[in-house]
Amino acid sequence: MGTNGSTMLEPLRQGLPPLNLAAASDAASCALHARYEAVREARQFTRRTLGQWDLDDRFDDVCLVVSELVTNALRHALPANSPRLTAQDPPVRLHLMRWTERLVCAVRDPSDDSPVARDSGDFSAESGRGLFLVDSFSDGWGWHPMAGALSGKVVWALFRLQRPAADRPTPGR
Repeated sequence: MGTNGSTMLEPLRQGLPPLNLAAASDAASCALHARYEAVREARQFTRRTLGQWDLDDRFDDVCLVVSELVTNALRHALPANSPRLTAQDPPVRLHLMRWTERLVCAVRDPSDDSPVARDSGDFSAESGRGLFLVDSFSDGWGWHPMAGALSGKVVWALFRLQRPAADRPTPGR
C-alpha cells in the first residue's frame, strides 16, 4: 500500500480520464453502472483492451484485480440506499493505463472512505479478501481521494511489464 505511482494518476485525482498521451502509451476507460453485470462488463472491457495492447499474457492477474476493485467499489463505496439500476451518471469508472514498463488499473468511486484491507489470515470469512488478492497479484496498490470539488476516491493497482525485446539493452554493451 502507499503512494507509489500516484503522480501518474494525477488526471484521475481531478476526475478526468488520462488525457496526457505523452505520459501514457495507451489509456482506456469505461463507466460502470451499479448493477450485477458491471463486474462482468469490467472483465470484458479489460480483455478487449489488453488484447488491443498485446498484453493477453497478463489478462489473468489483471482481470482478477479489476474484478476485485470493481466489486469493492460496487459493494462498499455506494450508499446503501442508492438505486442499483440507474440509467444515468454511472457511479464507478474503470481506467486502464499503459506505459512501456507498467500497467495501472484504477477504479474511481463516489465514496470518501478509505479502502479497508481485512486480516488475510481469515480465509473462512465471506468477504474481506479482495484487497489481499489485489496486493498478492499486483506489484503495488494504493488509493487517494479525489481533488477539488469532486468527491470520492481512486483505488489503483500497478503491474510491471516486460520491456519489448527491441527496447531491452543488449548484454555486454
